[in-house]
Amino acid sequence: MNPEGFARPAVFSYDNPMEEAISFTAPLWLRNGHSMTVVPKFWPRGNGLNRLPVERRLFTVALHTQILGYCHWQHNRMKAPTMLLLHGLEGSSESHYMVGLAAKGWNAGFNVLRLNQRTCGGSEALSATLYNSGLSDDFRAIVQELTVIDRLDRLWFVAYSMGGNVALKMAGEIGTALPSLRGLMVVSPNIDPTQCVQALERPSNRLYHDHFVKGLKARILRKAALCPDRWDTTALAQIRTIRAFDDIYTAPDGGYRDVVDYYNRSGARHVMGEIRVPTVIFTAQDDPFIPASMFEASAIKSNPNIALVMTRYGGHCGFFQKRRPGEDRFWVENRIMEQLSIRSRRG
Repeated sequence: MNPEGFARPAVFSYDNPMEEAISFTAPLWLRNGHSMTVVPKFWPRGNGLNRLPVERRLFTVALHTQILGYCHWQHNRMKAPTMLLLHGLEGSSESHYMVGLAAKGWNAGFNVLRLNQRTCGGSEALSATLYNSGLSDDFRAIVQELTVIDRLDRLWFVAYSMGGNVALKMAGEIGTALPSLRGLMVVSPNIDPTQCVQALERPSNRLYHDHFVKGLKARILRKAALCPDRWDTTALAQIRTIRAFDDIYTAPDGGYRDVVDYYNRSGARHVMGEIRVPTVIFTAQDDPFIPASMFEASAIKSNPNIALVMTRYGGHCGFFQKRRPGEDRFWVENRIMEQLSIRSRRG
């Protein structure tokens, strides 16, 4: 699959399971989905944002709801292409991949916006509600504002994990309605939350699962401190799983009937066939909780606007590569910038 306007990647073939995409080579000591997932988060890298201009900005996306973003503008923002970065579950604008991509994007001549989902990045007071996998309208509103108010006409979404699902859902829903949205780059997206939560609940994934549960419960406590009449914390002590948390808090807060309804309706899998902008999905066969089989769907394989890049190794959003001349170890960030730089030069 070759999205029009993007450099053609070496797309993984399901007929040849040994094929690697775009020469990704994992170090021998990281050819395990768990280590590949964990190590990149803690690998030291300089904070390239220290010298960049930054503007704190609030986007009103719904009644009494604002999204917090950090904007790194080029000197002439209207002439520069723009990257919108979106994090995953329990991440924020400060997640290591958000910071790394922001520095690379700005150095390549892009405006870069690091966006938080609702209540993330210390923004609990800016929204009465929680974030969830189905809130694609939030980011449609941001694209609309940047198009109309800022008069930006070359916008690319770069999104990870749950943020990738939200971005893909948005793109499928809008079709060609917002021409300023030129394309998407998504990494390890959970396009079918039901399958992903089932995988996350496996004993082998206890480390990630418990980390997410702890973070989600702490968020409710912060929300309750701000608005005790709205948030009942009595159930928190009994919650042991993400599924239970989503059933008690996320689903009703988001207007879903229950957790089954939430996981079903919030997945981008329903609209993948409707995506009309060039889209590249990066994922790995050894991702601990994003099943590779999800991407065999005909809506993905038959959509000429979607390129699927699936590597044998890579973990969840890891893609930490063997030393390569002229690049750091964060392979997927470098491929994203490579693709977007080519596209931006073509207008």
